[in-house]
Amino acid sequence: MTETLTFLGIESSCDDTAAAVIRHVPGQVPQVLSSVVEGQTALHAAFGGVVPEIAARAHAERLDHCVEQALAESGVALSGLDGIAVTAGPGLIGGVLSGVMLAKGLALATGLPMVGVNHLAGHALTPRLTDQLAFPYLMLLVSGGHCQFLIVHSAEQFQRLGGTIDDAPGEAFDKTAKLLGLPQPGGPAVQAEAALGNAKRYAFPRPLLDRPGCDMSFSGLKTALLRARDAVIAENGGLTMQDRRDLCAGFQLAVAEVLAEKTRRALAIYADLSPAQPALAVAGGVAANSLIRAMLETVCAQSGTHFLAPPLRLCTDNAAMIGWAGIERYRAGSVDGMDLIARPRWPLDPTAAPMIGSGKKGAKA
Repeated sequence: MTETLTFLGIESSCDDTAAAVIRHVPGQVPQVLSSVVEGQTALHAAFGGVVPEIAARAHAERLDHCVEQALAESGVALSGLDGIAVTAGPGLIGGVLSGVMLAKGLALATGLPMVGVNHLAGHALTPRLTDQLAFPYLMLLVSGGHCQFLIVHSAEQFQRLGGTIDDAPGEAFDKTAKLLGLPQPGGPAVQAEAALGNAKRYAFPRPLLDRPGCDMSFSGLKTALLRARDAVIAENGGLTMQDRRDLCAGFQLAVAEVLAEKTRRALAIYADLSPAQPALAVAGGVAANSLIRAMLETVCAQSGTHFLAPPLRLCTDNAAMIGWAGIERYRAGSVDGMDLIARPRWPLDPTAAPMIGSGKKGAKA
């Protein structure tokens, strides 16, 4: 397919309601004509995390408004679209279902083709939206809900090299912030405290570095921080500001060193493909952490690999990446019908063993 395509993207997998309009002229840089993201931080602040029922209701209330705003900002009417791309999973099922049902309604009303997109594929293909990165490249998805190393062979083929067997790094940052009385989201709060702390004061573990492979674990690290915090409180009768800063610094360094070493191992496997232009791309909110990014850049420089991190607005959840992934899938010949389902679980690499086991609805990772 060589024609110009203009797609509406819809994203509602977690706690960000988003819509965007993407246009691609073959041979040219893709254009993000509009990108609207409405966060729900205030709705969940009192609960210390995302409440699925609240998130689903908020998506149902806001999705149509986000779509209207995205179309208005782009200057493109529904009649000017060539297709609709929507996140069909994985994610909180109520939110995913809200987006899928809206997309189905729009497709039925307009006759436009609809493409269901794996949310993780949206992240994994973002470097092609921003930098036209050539296949194959290595991708590190590192966010609040996901952490995986993927070799991206095409818009439809992803090879998982490893991932977290429990908590994702972003989730661990959020839980650490909660344990230390810091505001949510936890990543920026922990990083700000860590900048003023002594990372060597507490001896935190580096989980799974004693085992081969690219799998990771962050749940035990979070537990180690909890025990260190409790030990300080028991000894001193409380936690000083400097104690908290040192705990944050030690935790952040441990996460960064684990990610750096696992990245080194993933790059070695990726190098066996002899890519013409080796590249590592990073996406997800945790990619905004300055220490983690600096250490990953160092690892890439040592191996002669190009390091790429899309702009933060396209690293976190957004609909522009979904619209672009929809265009990529559509060009590859993929179109979905009204039987498209919302999926809480949807592994990108169906050939890889489940990271966290399986349930009645399939692999969890």
